Amino acid sequence: MILELLFVVVVGLGWGIAVGSGFVAFITVLDIIPRLTQLTNAHQHIRKLEWALVSGALFFTLIDFFPIQAALPIYVTSLYGLFAGIFVGTLAAGLTEALNVFPIIAKRLHMDSSLLYLLMAMVLGKITGSLLQWMLHL
Repeated sequence: MILELLFVVVVGLGWGIAVGSGFVAFITVLDIIPRLTQLTNAHQHIRKLEWALVSGALFFTLIDFFPIQAALPIYVTSLYGLFAGIFVGTLAAGLTEALNVFPIIAKRLHMDSSLLYLLMAMVLGKITGSLLQWMLHL
């Protein structure tokens, strides 16, 4: 029994280190945080953004381990959803900006002249999908 438990702990720690290292490499190699501060003009807050990213990853990892439930008012959960959406959106914007995803897609789809329409369609689709998921509890 103890040997099995030790095996599970070692495998779990190994996978955690692998996933954490991949996440850090992803953020570091692509310069997501510096690019995000450049896009948002928040160079003076770069350390706060880094600590927010680390703290958020650690907090939600702990939330995954322990089944914590909180019955919060709709206003609190709406505010949380707003901030989580802003975070994910700005992180995705920094990533796409670093990889030049949209100009490449527009060029391959021969939509160079209508890049703004492509971006707006993607943004509106994401907003619509998020609202439907939230409102319909999908």
